[in-house]
Amino acid sequence: MDTNAVSYQVADSVTQVNTQVLGNSPAMALSNLYMATSQALSNAAHNATTLQMNTNVTAQAAMTQGVAKLFAIDTASTAVGTRMIFSS
Repeated sequence: MDTNAVSYQVADSVTQVNTQVLGNSPAMALSNLYMATSQALSNAAHNATTLQMNTNVTAQAAMTQGVAKLFAIDTASTAVGTRMIFSS
C-alpha cells in the first residue's frame, strides 16, 4: 500500500467543502451588506426621533419661560400701579 497516495474519497470531500464555501461567499457577503445597511438606517431613524423629541422639550421649556416672564411683567406692573395708588 502506498502511503503517499491520497484516497479519491478524501479528495472529493475536500473539493466539495471548498466548493460550498466558495459558492456561499457571495450570498453571505450580500446578507452582511443588507444587515449593515438596515442597522445604519434604523440608527438614523432613531437619531431623528430622538432629535425631534429633544427639540420639542426645548420648545416647551422656552414657552414655559416666556409665559413665566409674561406673568412676572404683569405682576410687576400691577405692583408699581398699586404703590402709586397708595402713595398718592
